[in-house]
Amino acid sequence: MQFPHFYRIRQNFPDRRVADIHGTVQKELRSAGLAARLKPGSRVAIGIGSRGIANIATITRAVVDFWKSQGMNPFLFPAMGSHGAATAEGQADVLAHYGIHEATMGCPVISSLEVVSLGKTAEGLEAFMDRNAFDSDGVMLVGRVKWHTDFAGRIESGLFKMMAIGLGKFAGAQRYHTYAYKMGLEQVIRSVGRQCLKSGKILGGLAILEDANHNTGQLTAVPVEGMEQREEELLALVKSWMGHIPCDVDILILDEIGKNISGAGMDTKVVNRSVTGLYNPWPNTPVIERVFVRDISDVSYGNGVGLGMADAVCDRLLNKIDWVPTRINSLTASTPAAIRTPMHFPTDRECLEALMPTVGRFDMSEVTLCRIRNTMQLNHCLVSDNLLPRLQGKPHIEVLEGPFPIEFDQEGNLTEVFRGQPEMAHAH
Repeated sequence: MQFPHFYRIRQNFPDRRVADIHGTVQKELRSAGLAARLKPGSRVAIGIGSRGIANIATITRAVVDFWKSQGMNPFLFPAMGSHGAATAEGQADVLAHYGIHEATMGCPVISSLEVVSLGKTAEGLEAFMDRNAFDSDGVMLVGRVKWHTDFAGRIESGLFKMMAIGLGKFAGAQRYHTYAYKMGLEQVIRSVGRQCLKSGKILGGLAILEDANHNTGQLTAVPVEGMEQREEELLALVKSWMGHIPCDVDILILDEIGKNISGAGMDTKVVNRSVTGLYNPWPNTPVIERVFVRDISDVSYGNGVGLGMADAVCDRLLNKIDWVPTRINSLTASTPAAIRTPMHFPTDRECLEALMPTVGRFDMSEVTLCRIRNTMQLNHCLVSDNLLPRLQGKPHIEVLEGPFPIEFDQEGNLTEVFRGQPEMAHAH
């Protein structure tokens, strides 16, 4: 089969990176007055999630240093539902892989799945909180505010979701996603989050906003008063920064998926898919006819959630999947379609040759392709030469090189083209 030639392009998204992360965290937390609620010597529980957030170890250490400077005794705990295969050791390991452990943070990391009931919400949902966090003098959450992969609302992923599903650990995550099946996840997040606030344990949080380049773009301390409204404002802001695939394409080639990249393995609002298998459900997002996924990130540790949204995958991806955490994660979230096994072939070439005739074009030279490393790194793309006319005149797009032929190695797999781009979790 004849493949088109490619151009390497760069999408120049605005660079919003925070220059002094440690200093900004200290200033934000001081100005929010979080420490004034506690007596010196108090034990402060700091909840950290499982996403591959830029600079998360640096940010977390700055939070620990702040509480120490206020005469408090901080400790860290994983606030991450069913991740890490829903075990205490697995969740501590997730944090350790991000560089968050006692030696680097200067305080204990206490991981447990034991929870305390916080009573029931008006809708009858029982809320839970990590026992170690509940037994502390105050709980603070550190998390990224961003769009969610499963739904659209005014509160999606962020401190409120972390307070609901992260603080509730595996016990809470299972129940909340079951309720969400009928009520909708936004309503569950708001309802359980409000119940957590009623416990009087929550001090507030540090909201992390990332720009389209996956840089730390803003760090905002959010006191417990007005937390819900403040998160709505922060979500609206970060949505306005979002990066996209540069235009509609017939076949999107994803070099990797993984839990470190997105909760759904790939960002559904970048690939324009739903976790239930719907094609192109999100408005104001480029239309993508087919998704081909080549591999799974090493830092996903075998969790293959998201492969079900692909139209084809390479056998190498299937061979890397650890089905235990993959099933636990998918079933806890009530999204079995997200781990369906798609059509698969031993090589990249066979996957592409199978997909190209399925996009409604008789002439294969007219099939449009775009290749990205993953849905978090959208600044560098490879696009087929037939897309270039659509991209000309877009001020943020720069053509770096091309045209050049698509390259396969002796086994029939695409050659590496994103070398030099940082690994998601290792760079941060």
